[in-house]
Amino acid sequence: MPVYSFTDRTRVVRTTAYTSTESDHLIYGAKNATGTQLRYTDRVRSAAADWSIYPVGTVFRIKGMSQLYVVDDYGSALTGTGTIDIYQPTRNLMNLWGRRNVELTIVQWGSFTRSAEILSQRTKYRHCSQMLANIVRQRPDLGRVAAR
Repeated sequence: MPVYSFTDRTRVVRTTAYTSTESDHLIYGAKNATGTQLRYTDRVRSAAADWSIYPVGTVFRIKGMSQLYVVDDYGSALTGTGTIDIYQPTRNLMNLWGRRNVELTIVQWGSFTRSAEILSQRTKYRHCSQMLANIVRQRPDLGRVAAR
């Protein structure tokens, strides 16, 4: 798992793309892990990541793009990788994005507390348990949130 300092706001990150019409996302429809709609506007777009690396609510910008991206989703294949999955509304756009390394700048860090609160309700899923354990390892004070 990549180790970043929270003072390192600019970094090169591997990205992939996903869409809500992929077979493993169909049961969730166009909703993200926070229960709200996946976003894809001219200003703000959704992204999925390992919440123990990029906590829910993390806002970033990809170099050369005008949109802001918000981490509001996660995926089992992302746990422990440092990869960020960029939401695309269609399969065609998803395939066009493909896999690419991008330079991104963190505009605002998200909340490990909120991440732990959400993940603590989903521990029957291995990737959620892993992300939660990694958050508690980094932030032992959040162990009480995980125990609820």
